Amino acid sequence: MDKRSAKGKMVTREEGRSIGNEDFADEWSIIIHRDSNSNSHEISESERQWLCSLEKRKGYIGSSQKPKIQMVPKMHREIESNARCYEPLVVSIGPFHHGNPKLQPMERYKELLAIQFADQDSTKPRPEGVLPWRSTNAVSIDELYKKVKNIVTDVMRDCYYEDLIKDYSDEEFTQMMFLDGCFILQYFHCIVTGNAKELKMKSHDIAFIRRDLFLLENQLPFEVLQVLMSCKFKDNVGMEMIKKFISSAHEKPDQDHGFIQRIKNFFLDFFDGILFSAETIQGNGPHPESYTFAQKVMNFFGRICQGEGPSLTKQKSVKTPLPYHLLELLKTHLIDPKAFAEGGCYLRGELCSYRSAIELKKAGIHFKPGKSRRLSDIKFNSFHCSALLMLPSITVDDSTKSEFLNLVAYEACPDTPDDFGVTSYLCFMDSLIDHAEDVKELRSKGILLNYLGSDQEVADLFNEIARDLVPNPHAFVDVKRQIEDHYKSRTKIWIAEWKNTHFTTPWTLFAFIAALFVIGLQITDTFLAGVQTYYAVHKK
Repeated sequence: MDKRSAKGKMVTREEGRSIGNEDFADEWSIIIHRDSNSNSHEISESERQWLCSLEKRKGYIGSSQKPKIQMVPKMHREIESNARCYEPLVVSIGPFHHGNPKLQPMERYKELLAIQFADQDSTKPRPEGVLPWRSTNAVSIDELYKKVKNIVTDVMRDCYYEDLIKDYSDEEFTQMMFLDGCFILQYFHCIVTGNAKELKMKSHDIAFIRRDLFLLENQLPFEVLQVLMSCKFKDNVGMEMIKKFISSAHEKPDQDHGFIQRIKNFFLDFFDGILFSAETIQGNGPHPESYTFAQKVMNFFGRICQGEGPSLTKQKSVKTPLPYHLLELLKTHLIDPKAFAEGGCYLRGELCSYRSAIELKKAGIHFKPGKSRRLSDIKFNSFHCSALLMLPSITVDDSTKSEFLNLVAYEACPDTPDDFGVTSYLCFMDSLIDHAEDVKELRSKGILLNYLGSDQEVADLFNEIARDLVPNPHAFVDVKRQIEDHYKSRTKIWIAEWKNTHFTTPWTLFAFIAALFVIGLQITDTFLAGVQTYYAVHKK
């Protein structure tokens, strides 16, 4: 059907048709539409008000606002197998799960730890085995409470949605913030200084608290912890304590690497003792010369043992914005946001095929644990016929799934940074792990430290966590591209397959070398026999 239009009109042509033996000529019809500017399309008063409200809001839509402590996004919570990972097991922090009957037994411990935190004083005699390096002051519990109360009205209620805390009075809200803040800091202090007995808890409760403190819906505004630490700890000791607690959960367990490693540990402990003694006697911290000398010695032994000793170099104090809560601090410990700043394409992503660890090994790509424990530090080094993929070592235990899922849920919240670092790492690991054999390969290289159970359980864990996740297209683009380039080299693949087929054990390599040696001897013997025959014939 042909259509021709003019302003306010539409002209259509109907083709000729026949009825019986009569043919009718083509017919034209003209359809006249109302002009779009007629009175029936005028904007009503209510519509004008709505448009005016849009105009007024244009300065606020998309603008950066202070992130609130949010709930787990609905799309994550709806996965039934993961729902339990977002719920606290023993302790509630903040208003989300406050009052839950299952969590009430821990409320009396909050009061106990609040009193302990107020009385904590580093000058008092310490039990045997308790580390002395956390400098604390004795502060009255009244003074601590006043500090928290002073920030409740202006700061605290901006961190939670109004609907969540509307039933709390200022007094109830302040008490909750105070007890939760003291509980967290005293828990950290006891764990870091090796004084867990002072908590007077069962060991399994202590482990569950570590898990519960890093749930998205179990967070306390960091301002509460900051104001409490400013009263109790000298300088930046409180923040160092929190970071030490976070890093301790992601460090490799101590292993005995032989005589040299024991010498290194001895010197590290020796110089640590000197510095801590100087801090206790002088009260002003270690002398700079002690720092320099101890640092040189530890760096020397670190180079000998190819390890990473603790750094005693004084760092310049750089003011960084406070995190909003502990979960954000954990993420900044695990992920370097600068790692995802460049590369990739938001529209199509990187065109690379994902292969498991076993497939990569067969293609000549080997695995090695990286020096860094940051999840964003994944590197790829290519050699002549083989390659090396370096991955951060991680410990997999009962709390791993909960921790990763809450970090992923935090990254999915609308007001958080748009790097999706943890999500991208999990997707990358999911591409490497399909079956138990892949876990076994990574475990044998020291990349996965399995405290969960069987290798199949670890494989299922990564496959379940990474389901329906979308990584940052900028994440690990160089590594993915290099892996793809390695696979495109048929020569490297052929050499790797040949090595895997014929040199699976050292004995096959020795047998091959021995065979080459025997062949060489035979060729040499034949050559010498030919030379001898030649001279014998020509002599005659």
